[in-house]
Amino acid sequence: MAFGNFEILYKETRLNLEPASPSSVVQLRVAPTNAYGRSSLSSSSSSRPASATADDEKGYRTKNLATASSIYYRKHHSSPRGFLWRVLDNNTVLSIRVADVCRQEKVADAPLILNLRFASPLRPACVGFADHEDHDALFVYAIDQSNQLWSIILRPDHFRKRSATEGGLGDASRVYSPPGFGFKHPHRLAVVSPDQLIVTMHDGGILKFDRNKNHECELMSSDACPIEEREKLLLTPRFCSLAHGSPWRESIYNVAGWGQSLRGLVPFQRNPTVRYEKINMELTAAASTAVTTMGHAETAFLFTICLDHRMRVWDVRTGQILYTGDILNNTKRDPQEVGKWTVDPSQNNLIRILDNGRGQCLVVTYSPVGAGEFKFWKVKANDQGSIHVTDCFPDARLMSPNPTSLDVWTLADFAIAQQPDGPELWALWKNNTSYRVNRLQIIPRNATAPFADGWKAVCVESPGPTPRASGSWNPTDSTEKWLDLIFSPGRFSKSTLETALAMYEKGLGTYKETVSRSGKGIAESICSVIGSTTTLDRSSQGGADYDQFRNTSETQWMRFWRLLLELDKQRGEALSLVFDQYDGMVWVTCADLLAAVRQCSDLERLYHNLQSPEKKNEDVAALISAGLTFVETFSDSMHQLCKAALRAELYENSALSDRERMQLFLDRAGFWVTDEDWAQVLDIVGQNYQMVTSRLYEDLFDLITATSEANSQELREPFTIFGKKVVVRAVQETVELHWQILFSQLILLVNMVDSESEEARPLHTRFDVGSVYRRLIDALRRLEHLRWMTKTELSVSPSKSRSGSSSPTLSKRGQDESYTRTALEELAGHLFGLPESNNMPLLSSITDLVLDLCAPTSTTVLNTWLIQCWLLKEGRPDLALELMPFAEQDPFSTYVQGRVFLALRDYDTAAQHFRKAAIGLSIPLKHVDRHSAGLLDDTEWNLLNSGLPNYYAHIVNLYDKQKAYSYVMEFSRLALQFAQTSNQDSASIKTEMLSRLFMASTATSHFEEAHSALLAMDDEALQKSYLRKLLERMCESGQSSELISLPFSGLQNKVDEILAEKCRATRDVLNGVPYHQILYAWRISHNDYRGAAAILLDRLEKLRRSGEGDKLGAEDGENGAGNDALDTQVTRQYLIVINALSCVAPQEAYILEDVPPPVPGKGTNDEEYSQTGSKRKLGKLNATSGEEDLDSRIEELARLLDSESAGDKKARPSSSSEEDQQLLERMQNFSTAVRQEQGQQTPRRLLRLEDLRKQYQQELDRIVAIQNNQFALTADGEDEDEDMMDIA
Repeated sequence: MAFGNFEILYKETRLNLEPASPSSVVQLRVAPTNAYGRSSLSSSSSSRPASATADDEKGYRTKNLATASSIYYRKHHSSPRGFLWRVLDNNTVLSIRVADVCRQEKVADAPLILNLRFASPLRPACVGFADHEDHDALFVYAIDQSNQLWSIILRPDHFRKRSATEGGLGDASRVYSPPGFGFKHPHRLAVVSPDQLIVTMHDGGILKFDRNKNHECELMSSDACPIEEREKLLLTPRFCSLAHGSPWRESIYNVAGWGQSLRGLVPFQRNPTVRYEKINMELTAAASTAVTTMGHAETAFLFTICLDHRMRVWDVRTGQILYTGDILNNTKRDPQEVGKWTVDPSQNNLIRILDNGRGQCLVVTYSPVGAGEFKFWKVKANDQGSIHVTDCFPDARLMSPNPTSLDVWTLADFAIAQQPDGPELWALWKNNTSYRVNRLQIIPRNATAPFADGWKAVCVESPGPTPRASGSWNPTDSTEKWLDLIFSPGRFSKSTLETALAMYEKGLGTYKETVSRSGKGIAESICSVIGSTTTLDRSSQGGADYDQFRNTSETQWMRFWRLLLELDKQRGEALSLVFDQYDGMVWVTCADLLAAVRQCSDLERLYHNLQSPEKKNEDVAALISAGLTFVETFSDSMHQLCKAALRAELYENSALSDRERMQLFLDRAGFWVTDEDWAQVLDIVGQNYQMVTSRLYEDLFDLITATSEANSQELREPFTIFGKKVVVRAVQETVELHWQILFSQLILLVNMVDSESEEARPLHTRFDVGSVYRRLIDALRRLEHLRWMTKTELSVSPSKSRSGSSSPTLSKRGQDESYTRTALEELAGHLFGLPESNNMPLLSSITDLVLDLCAPTSTTVLNTWLIQCWLLKEGRPDLALELMPFAEQDPFSTYVQGRVFLALRDYDTAAQHFRKAAIGLSIPLKHVDRHSAGLLDDTEWNLLNSGLPNYYAHIVNLYDKQKAYSYVMEFSRLALQFAQTSNQDSASIKTEMLSRLFMASTATSHFEEAHSALLAMDDEALQKSYLRKLLERMCESGQSSELISLPFSGLQNKVDEILAEKCRATRDVLNGVPYHQILYAWRISHNDYRGAAAILLDRLEKLRRSGEGDKLGAEDGENGAGNDALDTQVTRQYLIVINALSCVAPQEAYILEDVPPPVPGKGTNDEEYSQTGSKRKLGKLNATSGEEDLDSRIEELARLLDSESAGDKKARPSSSSEEDQQLLERMQNFSTAVRQEQGQQTPRRLLRLEDLRKQYQQELDRIVAIQNNQFALTADGEDEDEDMMDIA
């Protein structure tokens, strides 16, 4: 796998540059120049709509692929320090974002992307940046095609807060039209400092811009001016318009002075030129530039590589050329061979400078002539303004490496860095859209062979995994397989997917210029389009041809996949190579990607150099090679069977022995290995596997184990959001590589065990095969867990994050209105950073961090239960369920699994887990780790590990919130079973559980259970309250029969009182809950016939008041009496009352009836209700003022009873005076009790059975009279025996 036979020591990790959310992009339109020489920037809070994405390849390249890009690092400020800039959209947009991997502890992230849109296209080679020593801001300089010089100042808040750009940038953006551009064409821009710029021209001269100085500038440069005041002055319009109305002072310098420049304008005396972008460029024009001060504060030096293959050094202060020489130190060039030594003007990366201290630097140049050659120069500058340039290695030549022998590679960029052993050269080679990166360590001490260490290579990411075919053996649906592959995090950008889909539809002829997919996610749209190309036909046998359907679908998905790869390949076109001198990080900026170069781990280094491993790793390399070679011979169906067997082994807890587990794995996989395939394995590991030893496997596991313990230390600099993405992408790559190697080793191991002869067991005699098998399984389980976390994406609210005030919310694939992050980044990203004792380069630190995450013995513990708690807190139990195979078996983890199923409303499975965890979570512990990502509050934590009653009480609360009342009842009974009433806490638990049990039983109509809970309550007030609720619930649900059957031991009187209260409150006795009938049945069942009659009499009176007595039976169709006019609601009620009173002894056959309140305007008597003479007299007696003592009326009542009963003595059995006396005493006691209970007695009257019978008869007579059209015309209060008038 080595590139060009170079040893691979590094690996690149590609990052997707697509914004995490549209809201993270701030569009700033740079307006045309106004009268004051300042620009007007308007701000837009959102990016272009997704529907604006071009649907063809040309538009895709224009809007998404950069033409120039690099990273600028500030020297004087570090928060933020690095800025990634890109030129987009036909060079009209300059996009800038922060590219820091680490940040200081208390510094906020800067996630915003600023897109500066210019009216005129920019010159990509004329974009520069500067950092002011006293001003914390990024100075941006650019020259557009209309030759205007733009200067923009961006503060750190512009990249952190959207509010900082809501009103535009105002005076922070200025534009200037240099007069010097009127007759010269700018070619390159070099920024010396925020106050000094240099532009190289097409004629070989340079145009220097110095910011105009004035008294305000002097004030700014003085120590007496605070930094805030300097910034204020710097941004004022007056500051920019001073010094003859121009913010810059221009100085023009030429290679040979003005005279030769003017002579060059004469046509017959012009020097040879090179045509570039419609401009004839002089051979003295600079193709590439670099600026350094070499430690001098008063001047700077401009190094230029010119088209004539020479290096020129300019003194920026004086404009003099201090040195001119061939970049290959070739002093014998033929002056006539001008074309041979001409450099292409597009070669803008031919020189790099490495400062080595004051007055000296190391300059590296590259000559693209011929095969290409690097040259190293030592430059010294003295205080007198002269320099000395010498060739560092005159006797050694460093030619361009050839990454691959079949292609032509050109240098795209290179960088030089200082290492302890000497300078380090990084080179970026390009071939169309492909690129390679090489590194060379220079050995200065070896003057004759300084390049003997040789080029080392960087493993460039492959286009993508090769999709395996789908078949009947594959348990995963074909569409789901392709969606997982296409939507793997970081694989493709949304614009790539949309463009590929549009191109695919155009190929099918189904594309429409509409926004028909505006309501669909991109995944749904892809499935819809590709699914429309496949139909399920019938086979020749008449059945559904599923194989043909599957094959056609696979073909269409493969077409779309290849289209995606072709588009994505353009995104990977390399533009520049950047070396961060501070962090020691190497970056490759591409058209729409950013690649971080990191050091290979030991296993990665061995894997990428399997053909030429180090001597000490030859055996391990052979073992890895044997496993990979063996698995590569498997068919797609065999691969799927092996993976299915592995899933069962990873996720199932087995009590089998190691030998039995391996045999079961073999049986599930169903290996079919040919002798030829196995012979290849034996050729590598030897007969009887003599190479395979326990030490060999130890060496293998050492390769996947982190050697540094730095990851377990406190973080010195946590990673930024950008840095976390680098780690997550590197983890994705490492997981796939480790899984591939360990999976092949597992397959190889079980097959070696299975193929051993019965006579000899060489492996078992050398080492513990079962131990190796278990370690492989454990390592693969860790990798599967990490794979899930790196592939599962969460959508985080723009205003929230895990590190902020609250946690993010989640959404499914296709929604793009929030930040999209992987689960690993969001849940474990706070653990990523540089530890305290780490002094290694960042490219090595990232590898150590990633290796530690992937190692089976990692110091980063991925607590599955904690991740599940967080997901439950955020309302994603579906994702928490996917983590269940990785969950531990401890009590709290089991409890969390129950919470997952509870959130999914699988109450039965949740109950099983809760019961399983009961014992473990009820035992008191000294130290409890209270971490649940906010899922449990302090009150809930206090219920755990404090006894079974408290634990079950907590479970009851959980089910109660879900309104799963049957499970509330179950766990309430369990809590009551273990609750002890000896202490106060248990008593409160018992009361609460009885309350929960009662409420749940009532809600589920388990009234007998509710009745039992009610009787067990000790709190009388609570008991009475719940009794009322129970009666109301049973009456409302029509369970009156069950209510009557319940004993209500000790609560019968309260039941009667509550029902009587309900009857008194009832106005409409025909509709609603029949409380009167229920109380009647209750009293009858308890042999209270008089009470039953009394409550029905109340119902009778309410029926009469509502007019039911005037509805004759023939009109009341809903009555069962048919055409019987005498059968009305009132008459039937009379019969029931009479029957009830007939069940008691004659002397007890009476009831007391409340006297209705007088009707306004009709006097104070009750004669309108009297039907007989005795009734009238009784009514008059009771109409006495309520303030009169009831005892004074008892004697009159007794005389009245004696006088009316005198005429009936013959018809009734004789009654002794003693019985009459007892009746009077009972009546007097009753009246006294009522008077004591109520301060104001409601007037009442006595009704006997005979009175009720007479009233019943009179009601029948009244009905007959109504039928005969006879109506009484007597006035109120007159005797009833007045004549009736017949009305014909």
